[in-house]
Amino acid sequence: MLAPKEDRFARQREAMVKEQIASKGIRDPRVLDAVRRVPREKFVPSSELPEAYADTPLPIDCGQTVSQPYMVALMTECLELQGHERALEIGTGSGYQTAILCLLCDSVYSVEKHPELSDKASLVLQEVGCTNFRLTVGDGTKGWPEYAPYDAIIVTAGAPDVPAPLMEQLAIGGRLVIPVGDAYSQVLKKIVRTQEGYESHNVCGCRFVPLVGEYGWTE
Repeated sequence: MLAPKEDRFARQREAMVKEQIASKGIRDPRVLDAVRRVPREKFVPSSELPEAYADTPLPIDCGQTVSQPYMVALMTECLELQGHERALEIGTGSGYQTAILCLLCDSVYSVEKHPELSDKASLVLQEVGCTNFRLTVGDGTKGWPEYAPYDAIIVTAGAPDVPAPLMEQLAIGGRLVIPVGDAYSQVLKKIVRTQEGYESHNVCGCRFVPLVGEYGWTE
């Protein structure tokens, strides 16, 4: 499944893990292994192929981006995944983060606003061997209530505040990771749902494309 141990991108992939991710403090061995196994080059446009393993976000269709590798790893590590989780992703995009989640969770549900991105991501995810995912097109700020509650929720776009439906769809003990702030900069927040309510922790500053929807930004 996913990237073979040896291919023409193998050295770039290993260098990315060592120099961009592990060196910056990502320690979860399951996260490092997942990032090492997912062929990032499959999830970027052909015009961006030379930069597939660069330490930067890359543009994809519909004005969206595939996040910087370190940010993908950091957000994933914040979810504290053990393997049994039902995860919700808001913003399928290229499907790269989805593929990481597929390796680390029991099942992955992902919502994308743009049909063309969702369709393409589905094809690439199948191509690389992912099977435990389900995609839909819609307003990600409303979550995906049909399959709630979720043990982990990850939002790959910046919101003005945490959408209430996502809070409601988080299981007791579940973790939600989301960038919150204005249109130009955000703070990455980790929210844990407890029996008593919600605990919020600031992780770091970040910058994402806007989360558009009823509980996010307007167009």
